[in-house]
Amino acid sequence: MFCDEALDSVEAVAAGDVTPDGRLADHYATCPNCASALESARTLERLLQHRPTPAPPAQFTGKTMARVRRARWRSDQFLDAGFNLAIVVVVLAVVAGIWMVLDRSGLAAVSRDAVDLFSTGLVAFAQRAVPAAPLYLAAAGLLAMALGIWWWAERDATL
Repeated sequence: MFCDEALDSVEAVAAGDVTPDGRLADHYATCPNCASALESARTLERLLQHRPTPAPPAQFTGKTMARVRRARWRSDQFLDAGFNLAIVVVVLAVVAGIWMVLDRSGLAAVSRDAVDLFSTGLVAFAQRAVPAAPLYLAAAGLLAMALGIWWWAERDATL
């Protein structure tokens, strides 16, 4: 056995995690350099075991957990944004593929008629919906205000 192998296991032997086997025990018995390193490590281990453990600062656990939650929330936000971006790219690719199929197959003229029909229907819908626009705007404002209050309350709860 070489000194490098014995020195790699000195800390584990000193801590009691590893019991030296035949070759390792023989090397520690015959090599004064490795035996000295093992004895120094055992002395250090004893000193560390008898040293008093300092008390954590006040609210250590709460502050640490708040930081962990914030970091997890941020990583979740990045993951959500990436997922949403991937979904948008896939939807755009599907729409582009459908458009290319329609264009190459000669159905573009049919699609133009469908677009005209859709736009005519959209105009008719807009003419009927315009009188109710203030009601929809008020409802959207209330929804935005409720979401803002919810966000504010959640923000204060995590601090």
